[in-house]
Amino acid sequence: MKKVVSIAVLAGMLALPLSCTNMTHGQQGATTGGLIGAGVGAGVGLGISAIAGGSLGAGAIAGGALGAVSGAIIGYSQGHQQDR
Repeated sequence: MKKVVSIAVLAGMLALPLSCTNMTHGQQGATTGGLIGAGVGAGVGLGISAIAGGSLGAGAIAGGALGAVSGAIIGYSQGHQQDR
């Protein structure tokens, strides 16, 4: 499981610079914030699930989803301010 997550994170990090070339600052911020938020959220969700004795996979998925959404919102907001 850890190997799959590590490979997915690495692939996302490598693809990020290629995908942001024709984007506005707001779109770049949303993409970057979403990816960072998903990674952090998955780690936090995994940790909380491990401590609480819950499902590790469900914790990582829920944390990753919540982190991706909140990171995208914050990133878009900050990036959009640079467009002005």
